[in-house]
Amino acid sequence: MKKLVSICLALVLCAGAFAAPASAKKEKKTVTTVFVTDIECDHCVKKIMDNVPSLGKGIKDVRVDLPKKEVTVVYDASKNDDANIVEGFASLKVKAEPKKAGTEK
Repeated sequence: MKKLVSICLALVLCAGAFAAPASAKKEKKTVTTVFVTDIECDHCVKKIMDNVPSLGKGIKDVRVDLPKKEVTVVYDASKNDDANIVEGFASLKVKAEPKKAGTEK
């Protein structure tokens, strides 16, 4: 009987060890994207900052640089993507597109 209990306990522990890596794959991946926009004034900045939920789920941080006309968005990639965020900007009547790598103004 003790042998049977020991075997069952060993099987349960092994199953738990194999299940752990599967849950590790579900880690959140945080992405930072800079969007080039058509914002021109403080009102535009306020409109974006007051409506961050319109940009979609998983938004962690939004920073607006008015002189450069750029908006930096930090988000959870498992809940959102660049295309969805561009649609969110469009719902606020702001034209936006992800900044190309290596592009400086």
